[in-house]
Amino acid sequence: MLISAIGASMIWPFLMIYISERLASPLTVNAGLITLNSIAGLLSSLIAGPIIDRLGRKRVMVISLTTNALGFVLLSRAASLAAFASLMVLQGASNPLYRVGADAMIADLIPEGKRIDAYSRMRLSNNLGVAIGPAIGGFLASVSYTIAFYCAAGGLFLYGLFVALGAKETLPTLTQAAGQAQPALDKGLGGYKAVFEDRRFIRFALTLVLPQVSAAILWVLLGVYTKTHFGISEKLYGWIPVTNASMVVLFQLAVTAVSRRYPPLLALSIGSLLYGFGVGSVAVGQGFWWFWLSMVIVTLGEMVLVPTSSTYVANLAPPDMRGRYMSLYSLTWIVAAGIGPLMGGFLNDNLGPLAIWVGGGAAGVLAAVLFLWEWRQSFAGA
Repeated sequence: MLISAIGASMIWPFLMIYISERLASPLTVNAGLITLNSIAGLLSSLIAGPIIDRLGRKRVMVISLTTNALGFVLLSRAASLAAFASLMVLQGASNPLYRVGADAMIADLIPEGKRIDAYSRMRLSNNLGVAIGPAIGGFLASVSYTIAFYCAAGGLFLYGLFVALGAKETLPTLTQAAGQAQPALDKGLGGYKAVFEDRRFIRFALTLVLPQVSAAILWVLLGVYTKTHFGISEKLYGWIPVTNASMVVLFQLAVTAVSRRYPPLLALSIGSLLYGFGVGSVAVGQGFWWFWLSMVIVTLGEMVLVPTSSTYVANLAPPDMRGRYMSLYSLTWIVAAGIGPLMGGFLNDNLGPLAIWVGGGAAGVLAAVLFLWEWRQSFAGA
């Protein structure tokens, strides 16, 4: 996964620059290509679970990785708006297949008591790749975007090859003896009815959107806010997201060793509260180091919330329904990414810049209260 993360992150930070140089379209049109990618990912997430529960984890992961590799090769040759739009849809649709398949495979392979460690290590590997990839990609792109695209594609293809040759299928219904019941497959390709009837999971998923909205507001709007109101340049601001990736690499396992001692819903409440405080603190910030500290607080919340939420879903899901559960779980991140910036823009335009961070912080705090209430209900045996 480290190889894959390095490959993908070599391109994405510079993709808008590349598209703008290749096309003579307005920035709004070019940015719309990224939105198109997100919409394709949203729709794909809805069908990823049933596909993975039917066809298996390994096969779908290989298809996703190789499709993304092919997409990068074709992007290096794209020269028209239609070509870019088609490739954004292709990559947006294939991305969730790998992500959901990998999360489900971990749940298949790792016993319940060890899953939070496994998800933490996967997260560490991914963030290490995100910390390394842009540095390499920036150097290669300054020489040739074609070389950067081909190197990124090579990383994804190599990881796909590793999965194809070295991984074993873990879908329980495909590894059971012939003739054994296969309940998930009998529900058809959709098969989400049982998931939506799991009220505990649905309450969890709806609540999880809130801290992710806080995170989306921070990641999308903080750079613009700090430059517009405090004159912090892109070069200086860049150290803030680098801090996020570096903290995950250095401290994720240590934070997980502490958070795993607490009940999952209580840990999720603590993580959400850190999101809320971190994002809300931007409202009273006055300079680089204050905003840096806000990111540190949010990253602590992230290191608690992300592995814990993945583990919580994996433990809730029946073995033959893990793909569907993980699919809806991944959908919460996509929904939050769509809501957060729109919410922040609305608050800014109607109430002022500080309202962005007050509203984003309030979303995290509300999630903390709801997770705490859910934990108290379960603790009371309700």
